[in-house]
Amino acid sequence: MRTKYDLDASREGDRSQLSSESHPFVDPASAPRPLVYTPRDEPVKLSPAWEASNVPPEQLNFLDVTAEKLPDDEPPHDRCSLIYLVFVLHGIGTLMPWNMFITAKDYFVNYKLSEAHTGVVSEYATNFLPYVGFASHIPSVLINWINVFARMGGSLARRIIWSLCVITMVFIFTVILAMVDSSRWPGPFFFTTITSVVILNVANGIYQNSVYGLAARLPFRYTGAVVLGSNISGTVTALIKILSIAMAPNPRTAAIYYFITALFILLACFDTYFALPLSRFYRYHKLKSLRAGSEAHGPSTAVPYWHIFKKAFPQLLNVFLVFFVTLSVFPTVLADINMVDEDFFVPKQYFAAVLCFFTFNFTAMLGNLMPNLFVMPTPRWLWLPVVLRFAFIPYFVLCNYLPVHVERVTPVYINNDWAYWGMVVLLGLSSGYFSSLGMMYCPRTVEPQFASTAGMFGAAALVTGVCLGVQFSLVLSWFVQNVNFA
Repeated sequence: MRTKYDLDASREGDRSQLSSESHPFVDPASAPRPLVYTPRDEPVKLSPAWEASNVPPEQLNFLDVTAEKLPDDEPPHDRCSLIYLVFVLHGIGTLMPWNMFITAKDYFVNYKLSEAHTGVVSEYATNFLPYVGFASHIPSVLINWINVFARMGGSLARRIIWSLCVITMVFIFTVILAMVDSSRWPGPFFFTTITSVVILNVANGIYQNSVYGLAARLPFRYTGAVVLGSNISGTVTALIKILSIAMAPNPRTAAIYYFITALFILLACFDTYFALPLSRFYRYHKLKSLRAGSEAHGPSTAVPYWHIFKKAFPQLLNVFLVFFVTLSVFPTVLADINMVDEDFFVPKQYFAAVLCFFTFNFTAMLGNLMPNLFVMPTPRWLWLPVVLRFAFIPYFVLCNYLPVHVERVTPVYINNDWAYWGMVVLLGLSSGYFSSLGMMYCPRTVEPQFASTAGMFGAAALVTGVCLGVQFSLVLSWFVQNVNFA
């Protein structure tokens, strides 16, 4: 049985064939090719409603549309918030390597480098965390700032892909080291681990900086999605730490699980990155950003870094100060604040894990979600609550802060566990909320074509605040053992 479509096609083919035969000057090679009727035995294929307009499939996601031909009608929507969730996942991935190394502290200090395992006493175990902190933060800060100005690895896409590959290889190597008996060579194991941490953070610095640059091309809340993911990463790590305390696993086995968990998350980040171009929403905003740059300055104009830095500087300073204050007290100070009331509802062995790590990371995650409900203050006045957060530093120092192997001489004025816990909640909420606002405001302070670069400046300011905040926490330890103003 011939359908109407098949009959029309057959007639069109006959007409095409006749026209080519009746006109000798028509090149047969350029003439329309006839449509020959063949019986169709397979069932009719149904197309989704959004393909009913007979648009070529590749055009549905703007794959054949250039920045100059981008339609100006209503932009597509992020269906089911899939792209938002992808950037949340990448936010988790940016901090997962660091969080997992810190979570595996017992594996390194009490197992691989311990006297019981190696048979020798060394400073490797005693100073492991300071060495890891130095090997992590210094390369991360340098690479973040270099990555803003130098196109290491080419475009943002290449930077993200290659950095994820390097991070994944480092974690595979770390899992292999965990399975190898290194009891007879603790020194080489230590230096190998520190070298892998340096390589890991160089790659992670490029990855983190590039992800923020990518998110800056999209609407306001997608930069906040990356910040939200980073705090979800901390919350997941805190839960793993609590579970490890409760179950008391072997440190080596626990560390392997930590590293494999991070490995799976990084592989998920790798896969979802390649899925981004399949989204109409993502490609629309990417082409819109490219068109804005082409219309304003042309494709060959150099990026005016100083102009971008000056316009974004107020928000860069806000981002820096938020993370400087936060990392000055978390986790170094908060983890060494001891319980005052033995009858407090949290057992002593869980006091730091629950009131410090879990409470802060969970409330910071909630703070990241708050800009989806309301946005205040405005960019002009964000500096005010950011500066007021400096009050957290003396407050926690005056709590029952007792650094390890340090004799405190500064009087303790806050002897209430509830008062301490309440301020940890405020610290986490304010850190998550104001860091999200600062990172979201940053790309909006410059012209649209420079939003990606401003987002990368914001990531560099974030990492710089983290690094200097961690270093300043050492000053607080010195303060409580040398200053007595009673």
